[in-house]
Amino acid sequence: LGSGAEPHTAAARFRGDAGHARTITPVTAPLPELILYGRPGCHLCDDADAILEALLARRAETGMPVPALVRRNILEDEAWHRRYLTTIPVLALGRRELALATSPTKIGLFLADALDGTPAR
Repeated sequence: LGSGAEPHTAAARFRGDAGHARTITPVTAPLPELILYGRPGCHLCDDADAILEALLARRAETGMPVPALVRRNILEDEAWHRRYLTTIPVLALGRRELALATSPTKIGLFLADALDGTPAR
């Protein structure tokens, strides 16, 4: 779902294009960017990325707010590396963060709470 010039493997999404947004555009603007902190070779990060792709596509199809997804490679910034190394994949949206974002349920609840105001259970 990239620009066509970027590789289509999940691991490649964390190399070189860490600050670029996805091609799904926000339904309601302005929304803060949804940031996925990870690194190449992290299978949990790849899994979280795939889960996000599906959840964001579902939100877009139903007309719900969809933030731009930005992937950040923690190996490209020392502060990110120190902060997130032991908790990747990490999702950040505004001031909210979800560490070890590996469950579709947890990620879905995080998005609903952050974007729709639905309290997480």
